[in-house]
Amino acid sequence: MSSVFLYLYPMENHTQIFGLRAVMEAVNAGETIDKVFLQKGLKGELFSELESLLNRNSINKSYVPVEKLNKLTNKNHQGVVAQISPIAFHDLETLVLNVMESGKTPLFLLLDQISDVRNFGAIIRTAECTGVNGIIIQKKGGAPVNGDTIKTSAGAVFKVPICKVDHIKDAVFYLQSSGIKVIAATEKTDDTLYDISFIEPCAIIMGSEDRGINPSILKVVDAKAKLPILGDIESLNVSVACGAFLYEAVRQRLS
Repeated sequence: MSSVFLYLYPMENHTQIFGLRAVMEAVNAGETIDKVFLQKGLKGELFSELESLLNRNSINKSYVPVEKLNKLTNKNHQGVVAQISPIAFHDLETLVLNVMESGKTPLFLLLDQISDVRNFGAIIRTAECTGVNGIIIQKKGGAPVNGDTIKTSAGAVFKVPICKVDHIKDAVFYLQSSGIKVIAATEKTDDTLYDISFIEPCAIIMGSEDRGINPSILKVVDAKAKLPILGDIESLNVSVACGAFLYEAVRQRLS
């Protein structure tokens, strides 16, 4: 009989659980798991059961060489290491309802698979400074909330509500049905952010570093806006661009 490991310990970047049954028990117990690293080529009934469990719960997973797992921990990981989020995620519908009932003019931020933790952390920090009511991310494909995120955000990750959804497009539809205008930050438009009103309830979507906002999402937004680029480089870092959009919203609302 193989041993069952359940071991949680703080690292510089995250808290970890390792061991097949331990990770399965954590998922079933409702632990907030950011990502699971699985050993490439590993087989077996229990491993297949874990894969199915992760899929059913839409938990982000990555198949990696055993060397990667050995770097994550020097314990007997049995081919699986899970990263536990240091925060509890919020329910989108509850958050939107609470913000609407508070009398505040909602300002939400949607991140379409931002993958770099430093960009993610910087965006959270700016969001906190600009009064964003909540950040919405997708369960799969984005940067995890880990130690690097916390450090880069200067602790703002504990102050701004963050929601995880299965699909960003579903969040867009829900926000629109709640009377919140959804604005995409994209170069695929003639309008600049100075042509758009941010005074009414709105949500801003920022796209991933490599591909921007998913084309299927761009088709359903209420408005598109870009930053005017006066130099030769065609785009800005996503965290810098996000700051420009959020502070334009602040400028308009203060005016």
